[in-house]
This record gives sequence, structure tokens and C-alpha cells, in this order.
Amino acid sequence: MRIRIEKGQCVGNARCHAVASHLYPLDDNGYIATDGFDVPPGEEALARRGARACPERIIFVEEGAKD
Repeated sequence: MRIRIEKGQCVGNARCHAVASHLYPLDDNGYIATDGFDVPPGEEALARRGARACPERIIFVEEGAKD
């Protein structure tokens, strides 16, 4: 599973970070610091919750095998 983030559209609500700070790091200005990541085993549910917490809906869960 992979998380893809439209980083340029982040407005800094930081709700994803509040849910899972180790998966959704913020930069010094309070915006998401990554454009995506492979979800570590066992962290899938937490990654999904972080994605759902984003009010802008700029975090996308991509299921399936890695390419």
C-alpha cells in the first residue's frame, strides 16, 4: 500500500499529522513534508485514518502491489 499526497495543495490543517505524526511529518511551516510514502507493514489502518482526516482530500491511498 502506498500513500500519495498532493503536497502543493496542503493548507496546513495538520489533521493527518495529529492522527499519525510518524507517517505524516510536517515542515517548519506546518505543511505536509512529503509527497508520499510506502506504508510500513502493520500501519495500514493508521495511514488510512490519517488520509481520511484531511479536510482538503489531498491524501490518496493506493492499494495493491508496488511497481
